[in-house]
Amino acid sequence: WRRAGGPGLRYAEGSMSADGSESKVLPLALTALGVVYGDIGTSPLYAMRECFFGPHAVPPTPDNILGVLSLIIYSLLLVISLKYVAIVMRADNHGEGGILALTALLPPREGASRTPLLVLLGIFGAALLYGDGMITPAITVLSAIEGLNVATPVFESSVVPITVAILIGVFAIQRHGTDRVGRMFGPIMLVWFGVLAALGLWTLWPQPIVLSAVDPRHGIRFLFEHGWHGVVVLGAVFLVVTGGEALYADMGHFGRRPIRLAWFALVLPALLLNYFGQGALLLTRPDAASNPFFMMSPGWLLLPLVALATAAAIIASQALISGAFSLTRQAVQLGYSPRLSIDHTSSAEAGQVYVPSVNWLLAICTIAIVVGFGSSSSLAAAYGIAVTLTMIITALLLHTVAVERWRWPVAAALGGTGLFLTIDLTFFVANAVKIAQGGWLPLAIGGLLFTLMTTWKTGRRVVAARLSARSEPLDAFLDRVSDHPPARVPGTAVFMTAQPKGTPPALAHNLRYNKVLHEHVVTLLVKTMPWPYVDATERLTIKDLGDGVYELTLYYGFMEDADVPAALRLAKLEGLPIDEEDTTYFLGRETLIPTKSPGMALWREHLFVLMARNAMRATGFFRLPPERVVELGVQVEL
Repeated sequence: WRRAGGPGLRYAEGSMSADGSESKVLPLALTALGVVYGDIGTSPLYAMRECFFGPHAVPPTPDNILGVLSLIIYSLLLVISLKYVAIVMRADNHGEGGILALTALLPPREGASRTPLLVLLGIFGAALLYGDGMITPAITVLSAIEGLNVATPVFESSVVPITVAILIGVFAIQRHGTDRVGRMFGPIMLVWFGVLAALGLWTLWPQPIVLSAVDPRHGIRFLFEHGWHGVVVLGAVFLVVTGGEALYADMGHFGRRPIRLAWFALVLPALLLNYFGQGALLLTRPDAASNPFFMMSPGWLLLPLVALATAAAIIASQALISGAFSLTRQAVQLGYSPRLSIDHTSSAEAGQVYVPSVNWLLAICTIAIVVGFGSSSSLAAAYGIAVTLTMIITALLLHTVAVERWRWPVAAALGGTGLFLTIDLTFFVANAVKIAQGGWLPLAIGGLLFTLMTTWKTGRRVVAARLSARSEPLDAFLDRVSDHPPARVPGTAVFMTAQPKGTPPALAHNLRYNKVLHEHVVTLLVKTMPWPYVDATERLTIKDLGDGVYELTLYYGFMEDADVPAALRLAKLEGLPIDEEDTTYFLGRETLIPTKSPGMALWREHLFVLMARNAMRATGFFRLPPERVVELGVQVEL
């Protein structure tokens, strides 16, 4: 039996296969095109247009066009290439990325808890990503369908209904998973990026002067000449980098090398060429500012281009929706969300999951956003501010990880953080002016979800404290059992508990009211570790407490699902004397009562009770056989 102490920093090797085999890099890079780059790959549909046709646009003069192009070029190079691809992706939590995974990397302080402010920032950043998951499908699909208006104004009144119909279809197929359709995503996006590059080359050929925008002085001159208005235009320029967080969040599916290869070999060149082409078109035809992307297309290619753009928009939507599912799973496992029904849609990829409640909540909100805003130009005002805040939070968390985990010199870490924060804060200021025009929406969504996540985390901590305060120490309980042996009945009783110390309430209640103990008693604690996977050899620890009582602790990573019966079979192989056919699971069913006692505000206690009532039952979450589960009521005053 393993000594009680828990696993070390080990994880399932299979979770990082993406970086291992040379033969897998190219296929994974192709697949990453569809999942990782869907969001940033559809930015050409609307980003340049918002600079010259949106509510804060500037006239499409040659100087302005070169200035905006210069800002776009260096935004892609500094924010995506340098910050995310070169540096942030190094902050992997044993292969997994994303803001919650980065938060879990924060080192402990004083041997105990993590830095509270940074953890709260990480949770808020995760909450903001849900808002991004609602707005991205709306703006990308709307932008693609609006291409029909370039062909003929007949479709103008049909844009919103067509968009809603497509979105309903997108959310309806989520239950089937992305395992099958995911294989088509990469090739479609390969064609998409090829078309982006070809359109750009075709259009910039007569106007090679736009290539001079690589000189950063054009961007600097643009900002100085336009002053505050130039900063505001940065809010539209920022739309070219809104997919940056997706690079990091989806790293666990593909690994660093395939994502970097796809970016530098195809995505970055295609995006730059297309933006150069749009700039060249505006130099020739300033009136094309209303929709420069689709006006680059020859007439015969327009309808096929709309169809391809719609497919790319759907893929971009799929990536954000799948990301919301993965984020929810992490939040549940890390204790920031109630237990939810989570379905696995692939037998091969553990990360492909479907969360029905989150899917339909996203669907309702996304469709309401489309109907409420009506056009991608209006929606662009709501897009960006949530992502800028998330990027700022990522930079702050990264600084702490670089100094305290990577052991970077403080001066070097401050230099990198200072550069990234300067860029991110400038973009935030540029987007802040759009709060009244729609930017309040993702902030409201993020604030609401942040409140829910912190309420759940705090509420569970309060419940644990209340139960621990009134529970009998396990040693004292065992002494009492030894001094006054109760009747013992055949079989094994597994008492699940969320408290590492004290007698499980269900165990104490069973002895108090039923006056018996089973021949074998197992107290079971399931712990989620701050890394994604736990090696099978470190799955459990067993401790013999005497008198047929055993203490079993199971360890899971935040990307794993707890399967208690499977773990008990493993424990049996390790020597735990249990009979699977004669095992009963005892759970404590808590009745929560809001009070004015210290802990949480009364309104938050009522909110916590509401969330607890709608949480998935522990029986299903831990995959317990329902016919062998006994629930004993426990009343807890918050």
